Amino acid sequence: MKQFPPIPAIDDASASALSGHLWLLEAVEGSILRFQLRDAGRLRFGSARGTYRDFDAVPPECRRAVRHVRERLDREALRGAVDEVSDLTFVGWATHRERIDYDWARLPPFLGLGVWSAESEAFRPPDAVEGIYERLGLHPANAFERERNSRDFDPEGYTIPESAWSDGPAAGVVVRDKSGGRVQRKNSGISTESRGSGEFAGATDAESLAAAVATDQRFQRVADRLRGRGWELSVDVLQERTLDDIYREEHGRLFASEHDIDRAGFRAAIATRAQQFLGD
Repeated sequence: MKQFPPIPAIDDASASALSGHLWLLEAVEGSILRFQLRDAGRLRFGSARGTYRDFDAVPPECRRAVRHVRERLDREALRGAVDEVSDLTFVGWATHRERIDYDWARLPPFLGLGVWSAESEAFRPPDAVEGIYERLGLHPANAFERERNSRDFDPEGYTIPESAWSDGPAAGVVVRDKSGGRVQRKNSGISTESRGSGEFAGATDAESLAAAVATDQRFQRVADRLRGRGWELSVDVLQERTLDDIYREEHGRLFASEHDIDRAGFRAAIATRAQQFLGD
């Protein structure tokens, strides 16, 4: 898979390197996730530079995004669009919490940012990228503006708009031109919420932490989603999918410091609560 180098911060010099018509995309919090459809039909996933050997190697906060791509990607549409599916590397965000409490029911677990073509040895232009993800059953990154002339873009005077996925300003903006150039501005004005604050104060051991985050309301949301897709619920399925949601939605304020959380004990506590929820 094509690696995805860090997007440089925007300044006068980097902005002046952009040309033509620009697309201004909403940057969301999360991790870069790449994937590629292999000739055998299996999906391979990776971070910005590395490749995950299997699902267990995927960071917990990104697993909901991996499952989402596996379940939603229209493989037949992709095979029908290109001669060699493995020539394409798809790049986007596995959305998860760092500072912002998004509307998690609306924010897709994966948002497409770019598509690399090995045949042309270039990233596809942003207008093509938007259409590609939509045809494949995945959501592209939200576009604040399309086709703004680069001559009319002032990096110093640009104000980051409101997010499409939360009540408040976006985490940043990624500016792309059609020749592959890209820069970003992060929103430094969003405060960081520390672990143990608010409703989670005092939830430090596995049992109390599970009680704080694995609520009946969260189990119900997961159960409704799975039943809506025709799944038959079991304790194991409900536990795993609820853990996916918890790590995605609470990462950054609960799970950023791995040394002080008993992960095995936490999983066991979630399983117990899932069993109680299902009445087993």
